[in-house]
Amino acid sequence: MGTTRKTESSCLPRREFIRNAATLAVAAGLSPAVMLGCQATSSGSDAFNNSDAMDQALEMLTGLEPFANHGPMAAEALVSLGRVDSIVPFVNTYKKRFSSPYPTPYQAVTSANWREALGDERRVADWANFFNRELKESAWPIVLNRWSERLAPGLAAAAAHGLIRTAHATRSLSAKETDLRLRELAEGLSYWAAYYEELPENPNVTGVRLKASEAIKRVPLVPVAKRRGGSVTNGLRAVNEFAPFAAVSNIVETTGQPEKVISELTEAFATAYLKNVVPGNLIVLLHAVTCTSGLRSLLPYLSPSAAQRMVHYGWLVGAALYSIGALGQTNESIQEQEIKRDDLIERAVATKEEHAIKFTEACLREYSHNSNAIYLQAARDALERIPSV
Repeated sequence: MGTTRKTESSCLPRREFIRNAATLAVAAGLSPAVMLGCQATSSGSDAFNNSDAMDQALEMLTGLEPFANHGPMAAEALVSLGRVDSIVPFVNTYKKRFSSPYPTPYQAVTSANWREALGDERRVADWANFFNRELKESAWPIVLNRWSERLAPGLAAAAAHGLIRTAHATRSLSAKETDLRLRELAEGLSYWAAYYEELPENPNVTGVRLKASEAIKRVPLVPVAKRRGGSVTNGLRAVNEFAPFAAVSNIVETTGQPEKVISELTEAFATAYLKNVVPGNLIVLLHAVTCTSGLRSLLPYLSPSAAQRMVHYGWLVGAALYSIGALGQTNESIQEQEIKRDDLIERAVATKEEHAIKFTEACLREYSHNSNAIYLQAARDALERIPSV
């Protein structure tokens, strides 16, 4: 059982942490300001003032099978939306879906054998143990930067849920460091590593680099007859059997400001969602948005090289989700009307459905960085389609 660290109530340990973090930052090639995760702010950060419910949620979710466990992610999204009052009721309902226990250790992951353990689903508990040790030995921003760069090529892990869970854990830690939140970061990274899966890439021999809004027009769609059913994870494997996809792996310009590139990616995928969504592909298309939006939460803690690497692979995963989900059609234009943030939040919370909550929060987060109404329209559309629990 985790206990809250006393970093907020003891000045001397806090000063020591800041000094140590600054030292580690220099060693990692990061700015000291970037390393001070406990002082970081993000969209909706005011909601964290009364966020003890987040730790309560993590305690309640302890021991659940990690695969497809959206509980911690949705709980953190509720914190960001300013609805901490809804966290415990949501978790109480959500955890009833799980009957399988947390997996037992299989074979220990170490600093010597971690590469051979990538993508081995049997070792998810071993990966969690490994990252828990890493987080005891180094400050969490150091661990996050190191492993984000290493794991970036496998960003497709569990339909990008490894990244998304890591991103929610990072934002939670940036507000308050506790043992439970550190453990949740270890869970996110272990999910990413155990389900690690690379997508096909080809060098960009033409040298063409496009903005995401133009690049997405060149993404070839996997023929419907060749698409795989079942989970999104299984669906993504069809991309590995679809040779034309690799040609678009490096056509997005990612050398600019990462924050701006992320906005371009999320805007392109939110637009693609609205143009292509039908009852059968909603979950696939919305993950292209939540995946690329999740990059934003990691960005303050990444070195420049890790940030550019993550943005590149964020495009690759988003494009792959689009390739297996889009139908190449254009839905009717959405009528312009006022969409209020509070209304979207109320509707998302009322669904008690994890995708509705996470997608709404991601769209509102991106809207706060890029005031394009496409995000609000996408959130509203999804809330009309996703059934309440």
